[in-house]
Parts: sequence; C-alpha cells; structure tokens
Amino acid sequence: MALEVTDSTFEEIVLKSEVPVIVDFWAVWCGPCRVIGPVVEEIGQEFGEKAKVVKLDVDNNNQTAVKYGIRNIPTLLFFKNGEVVDKQVGVVPKPVLVNKLEALL
Repeated sequence: MALEVTDSTFEEIVLKSEVPVIVDFWAVWCGPCRVIGPVVEEIGQEFGEKAKVVKLDVDNNNQTAVKYGIRNIPTLLFFKNGEVVDKQVGVVPKPVLVNKLEALL
C-alpha cells in the first residue's frame, strides 16, 4: 500500500530513502488521479522493499508541490538518492510506470 507523505515528512521518507521512490502527486477531486491511484497501489505491493511508493495530496501539502513545479495532476516523480530522475504526467498504462521504476533498481 502506498504511504501518505506530507510537507513535513517528505524529506525523511522520500529524500533520505535508500531505495528508489515514486511520489504520486494527487488530489481527492481529481478524476484521473482516481484512475491511476489503484495502479500506483499495485506497484507498491509488487515492489515491496525494493522501492517505496508514496502519495502526496497537493491540496493539503502545497509547499512540496510548488517546490517540484507540479502544475498538473496526477504527476508521478521518480526519486533516486534524493534527486528527481524521471517524471510522468497524466494517466499511463501500468507497464510504463513499472519500466521507469525498474530502470532505477
């Protein structure tokens, strides 16, 4: 299951992670976010300890969204060693996200 992160927990959970991290920037009112949400959850379960999958609600945590220039949601940022190494905006098939994450392992 994807872990919820906030502005205050983002650094500890994402930037200091020893494994790659996908951050799903989303909002409750966002239709496409509800489409990709279950896919993100599945990826989190499948990768287990090899990677982290987290969700950040942009309405409640706008500092982090602004810092990373999130203008459209859903946006997924891929982090490795505390740095953004890949990005996906909008809904895409699950294999696209899996391939991006596997490239970071």
